[in-house]
Amino acid sequence: MAARRRFSSTAGRRAPVKGRAALLALPAVVPIVVVVGVSLTAAGLQSVGLMPFFGPPQFSADAWAGDADELVRSSAISLYIAAVSTLLSLVVGFVLAAYVLAMPRTGRIVETLSAATIPIPHVIGAGAIGLLLSDSGFLERLLGMPDAFPALVSGPWFVAVIAEYAWKESAFVALVVLGSISRSVGDLCDAAATLGAFAGQRIIRVVLPLAVPSLAVSAAIVFVYTLGSYEAAWLLGPTTPEPLPVRAVRLFTSVDLAARPQAMVTALVSVAVSVAVISTAILVLRRHRSLR
Repeated sequence: MAARRRFSSTAGRRAPVKGRAALLALPAVVPIVVVVGVSLTAAGLQSVGLMPFFGPPQFSADAWAGDADELVRSSAISLYIAAVSTLLSLVVGFVLAAYVLAMPRTGRIVETLSAATIPIPHVIGAGAIGLLLSDSGFLERLLGMPDAFPALVSGPWFVAVIAEYAWKESAFVALVVLGSISRSVGDLCDAAATLGAFAGQRIIRVVLPLAVPSLAVSAAIVFVYTLGSYEAAWLLGPTTPEPLPVRAVRLFTSVDLAARPQAMVTALVSVAVSVAVISTAILVLRRHRSLR
């Protein structure tokens, strides 16, 4: 009975705190919801011809069905780029975070260098990766392979695009992981070491479980960002097939105003995939908390 009373009193205290937090967040959330809602509504109406750029409004699903094959192909390319880039970013970022935690002295240098890459715009990063991996670039000259160097820039596998995203976002993942577990992981690793756990066992059985929530959040953020990012895919990728953001910008800036509904369809598909990824990440986090 006493335990139930304590639980009820604690729950009663938490409810007003959550309510106050929601009220404090409203001034920031409401404008974002209004802007995003109006934008998505306008894009949806334009995609079906009810808000045309010229001519009378007339419902039409031609923008959705007329070029469905190309839209599916662009979606598959974007998912491929985002998935591979996110996976590499998570692996490299977690390794960086584990190294910083295991080697405090040299790890500070690695953490500083990683943090220094975050403010660099992706346009500059794409240019640097292009100079590094392109034909007659720095890496080709360093290896001395003028005739056998693979087509990494503008190649069919988007290697340079994925490399740019993985390089930039791995530093972000590492800093998120360090910020979430750096306070609690030290004592737990020391306890595991006293019980005879090796360095690899401490990383896998202590650091990795603690980093799962932050890795899930980072994965969702990196995936959504790379899915909708335009600069690197436009500068380093091939002209065909086009990822979703490149296709959307090309159609929207086309001199043919009849292509605008197709651009809106492409943008809405990107938003739908992003919402699905974010929802999945939230479910993973809730399940992880319920299992703890």
